[in-house]
Amino acid sequence: MGRIEQTKKQSKKRETRTMKLHSKAILIVAALALSACANGGRFGAANGGGADGAAGAASDPRSPAYFQQTIGDRVHFAVDQHTLTPEAIAILDKQADWLLKNPEFTAIVEGHADEQGTAAYNLALSGRRANAVIEYLVSRGVSPARLRPLPLGKERPIALCSREECYAQNRRAVTVIQAGGLS
Repeated sequence: MGRIEQTKKQSKKRETRTMKLHSKAILIVAALALSACANGGRFGAANGGGADGAAGAASDPRSPAYFQQTIGDRVHFAVDQHTLTPEAIAILDKQADWLLKNPEFTAIVEGHADEQGTAAYNLALSGRRANAVIEYLVSRGVSPARLRPLPLGKERPIALCSREECYAQNRRAVTVIQAGGLS
């Protein structure tokens, strides 16, 4: 066998070995990604999360997943406003009913704003939005000790673009349900 043929064979062996290593690396990354997907989401498996009818499933009317997906965990606001719309009030009425039926849960109400305006202005506006939701829930009988505002300003947008349809999605208050006391 000539030197050129031997070099080609060695090169082919290195290429095969490299391909095997890449394949193993891809499989490991894929396995890690799938295990992260099985985590149980925002509420985690520790709260009974799952889609099989377990206590944390969206099919269980006492679960945070049900609250989020069926009751509705967010309300939206008009530009530069913190007043509740009729649509927001309808959602908050359902939230209040759920919270009254499930006293073991507390809630953090995250206030959000769109990217327009200064950081300071949006932080203050998001605080007023969170407080408007809390005041309404309290007026419906939910104990204020179970609710906490968390103004986030424009720091956590869910839609990233500089168009009105994105701005509208980001002008919101989100009620995040937690088991037990507020921390």
